[in-house]
Amino acid sequence: MSDLRITEALLYMDYLRMSECIQISFAVCRIGIYTCFRALCCKGPPPPRPEYDLVCIGLSGAGKTSMLSKLCGESPENVVSTTGFSIKAVPFQNAILNVKELGGADNIRKYWSRYYQGSQGVIFVLDSAASEEELETSRKELHSALQHPQLCTLPFLILANHQDKPAARSVQEIKKYFELEPLARGKRWILQPCSLDDMNAIKDSFTQLIHLLEEKNPEPVRM
Repeated sequence: MSDLRITEALLYMDYLRMSECIQISFAVCRIGIYTCFRALCCKGPPPPRPEYDLVCIGLSGAGKTSMLSKLCGESPENVVSTTGFSIKAVPFQNAILNVKELGGADNIRKYWSRYYQGSQGVIFVLDSAASEEELETSRKELHSALQHPQLCTLPFLILANHQDKPAARSVQEIKKYFELEPLARGKRWILQPCSLDDMNAIKDSFTQLIHLLEEKNPEPVRM
């Protein structure tokens, strides 16, 4: 075989190898594009978020309705205090809280216990800037809830609202006045300061409550 034919044969073999490499490269690209397409466009639905049923109590004027409205993305303007009860589905990234808010007027509080059944957690909102008389009433209502047979084993989120007001008591003052350490010993509860001006802090408090709700074998906790 002449040198020319050998050269032509070698060039042809190189051409075949190059063509094969190009075909393999195109195949790999097609597989990559298909994989990306499936990842972007063919995702299954996200797993459902767990839902928890909570009861929200506190005296009238404590800020329950305004707080829940803002958590749901609603405008707090023209909010009217709840006179009976209302239910809101409050969405969070890892859970949905179905909150049953009970009115806090004198003539309604005596019926609170009728709505406790089925609750998985409790939100108690108090006005940290309230008068001594109102604060004492809040203390009695919280004590009653903490000892109620349908609530005593549930996690409590206690929110000392209206911290933006000059007369607001600190969390330490609230904890001492409400006698939370001896009364709630062995229970799961969180006491946090809050105001509607800082919704991020309120959301963080609810996130802590969700962590307590998620616990499979809960241990007594206080914060």
